Amino acid sequence: MARRPLPRILSSGSASITRSREIARTAADSATDVLHPLITILRGLRLLAVSGRQKWAATPKERRGPKLFLAAACVLAVALVPYGPILALITVMGAAAWKGRERTPVKTGPDEAESTRLRALYEALVPYFSVSEDPDPLFAHGGDWEKTFTEYAFDGDGRLTRLQVSYPAYFTDGEAAARSRIEQLLHTKSGRGREYHFAWNEEANRLVMTVLDPLPTSIAAQRFVTAPGETVLGFTDPDAVRRTVPVRDGDTTADAWPVVWRTGNRSTEPHLLALGQPGSGTTTLVRSIALQALQQGDVLVVDGSGTGEYGALVGRTGVLAVESGLSGALATLEWAAHETERRLIFANRARQGGHPVPEDIKRPLWILLDRPGVLGHLAAADGRPDPQELLQVPLRHGRAAGVTVVLADQFDAVETLTETVRTHTRARVVLGPASREQIAAVLGAEPNTTPPPEVPAGRGYARLGTGPVLRLQVPATPDPYDDATSEAHRQAVLDALPQLPGAAPQEPQQDPRPEPAAVSDGPVADTAEVPVAVEAVPTGQLAKAQAAIAEG
Repeated sequence: MARRPLPRILSSGSASITRSREIARTAADSATDVLHPLITILRGLRLLAVSGRQKWAATPKERRGPKLFLAAACVLAVALVPYGPILALITVMGAAAWKGRERTPVKTGPDEAESTRLRALYEALVPYFSVSEDPDPLFAHGGDWEKTFTEYAFDGDGRLTRLQVSYPAYFTDGEAAARSRIEQLLHTKSGRGREYHFAWNEEANRLVMTVLDPLPTSIAAQRFVTAPGETVLGFTDPDAVRRTVPVRDGDTTADAWPVVWRTGNRSTEPHLLALGQPGSGTTTLVRSIALQALQQGDVLVVDGSGTGEYGALVGRTGVLAVESGLSGALATLEWAAHETERRLIFANRARQGGHPVPEDIKRPLWILLDRPGVLGHLAAADGRPDPQELLQVPLRHGRAAGVTVVLADQFDAVETLTETVRTHTRARVVLGPASREQIAAVLGAEPNTTPPPEVPAGRGYARLGTGPVLRLQVPATPDPYDDATSEAHRQAVLDALPQLPGAAPQEPQQDPRPEPAAVSDGPVADTAEVPVAVEAVPTGQLAKAQAAIAEG
C-alpha cells in the first residue's frame, strides 16, 4: 500500500506557522500592555464586589435593613449633589485601580536553595539529636525539618543569619562537650569566616544561633566618661552590657557599649591578667589602661620586651617609672612592695586614731607589667629572684592599699606565671586568635560565640571574675612614636597623655618625640643598680615614700 504524502501546509509551511505564532504572541503582549489599566480596574472591581458580598453575608439579618437604607440615602445624596455621579464614578474607579494593582508576593517560606540548605543541616544534626530507643524522634533521616527549625533567616547571599533549633529533652545540653559539638557543626555548615552566637535555653530545649556583627575597630584612645575606679577595657556587643558611653569615632560622636573593669577597695577583681599571641594587642591594652589610670593615679611600668613601647610615658605627670632592664625592674617592684606595706600601715594608723586617710594613701597606684616572663628568664639566668615573686604583697593586699596590678604576656609564657599571679588576677582578657580550649583555660569558661580564625589587633574576649565571657575590642592605642602609626591615632594618644611637667601645650602638627637618652635601658643592659626613671620623678614621691618607710 502506497504511503500518502503529507499536506503541503504541514510539510513546507512550518516556517510560516512559527512566524504566525510569534506575530500572535507579540500582538497579545501589545494588547495586554495597552489594556493593562482596564484589566487592573476590572480586577479591582471584582475584588471589591467579592469583599462587599462577604461583608453582606457576614452582616446579621436584623442589621441588613438599616444598612440598606443608609446605602440608599448615600446614593440619593450623591445623585443630588452637583457633579456627584461623576465624582462617585472617579472614586470607584480609583478604589478599583488601587485594589487591583499588582502586589509583590510576600515570601512566606524558604526557596528551593534555602530548603536544600536547611535539609542538609537537619540531616547533619540527626546523629547528635537522636537515639534508637526514641519511638517518635524529632530528628530522623528523611524526617520533617520544619518541626525542629521553628525560626530561620537568610542574608542576600543565601547564608543563614538566624536559626532556632528545637532539640529533644534527653540531649545532654548541660555538658560543655556536647554543646561544643553542636556549635561546631552549626558553625561549619552555616559558613566560616563569621562569628556566631549560641543561646541555649535548657528549660525549653531550644537553641538560637545568630550571626554577630563585627565589633568597631575605629574607636581610638580618648578620655572616656567613667566614674572614679572604673576603667574601660574595650567595647562589646549591644546586648551584652546594660550601659553605654559616648565616644569619638572619627569625626562623629556615638554611643558604644563598654566592658568596664572596676578597681578599688570594694572591687572583687582588683587585678588583671591579659594573654595573647604576638601582635594580638596585649601591649595596646596595657597602654590604654595606663592612659586611663593617669587621670586619677600614679603608674609604674615594667616593659619586659625592652622594645620601647612605653617611651611616650617617660617623664609624664603621674608616671613614677618606666623600666625595661632587669635591675631597674627589680628595684621598682621592690619599692612597690614596700609602698604597699607603707600604705597599709599608715591607713591602719589613721583609722585607729580616727583620722582621715592621707591623700597620698588614697591616690591609686598602678603596677603595669608587660612580658614579665622575659624578665623571669633573665633573672633565672643571672641567679636573681623572679620579678613575679615581688608581686606577692601588691597582689594579696593591693585592694586594701589602693594598688592595682596588670600583667600582660603571651601564651607561650603561661607556664612561667606563678601561683600567686594566677590566683589573684580574677579579671582576665584573651586577645588574638585562640582555640576554645585556650580561651577556657584562661577565662575559666568557654565563650558562647565561635572564635574567628582571623581577627584584628585588640580583638578577643574578657571575663571579670565569675561573670559572663564577653567579646572585646580594645580601643586603638598604638605607640605614638612608631613610624607606622597613623596621624589620627598618634594625635589621639598624645591628647590623652598628661603633659610633661612645666612644658607648654604642644601643637598637634609637631612630633614630640623624646630624646633617645630619656628611655630606660634595654633588657640586656643590666648595670644600673637604681632605676633612672625612678630618680628622675619630679614630684619626689618615691623618695618621700621610702623616707616614710624608714621612719615608721
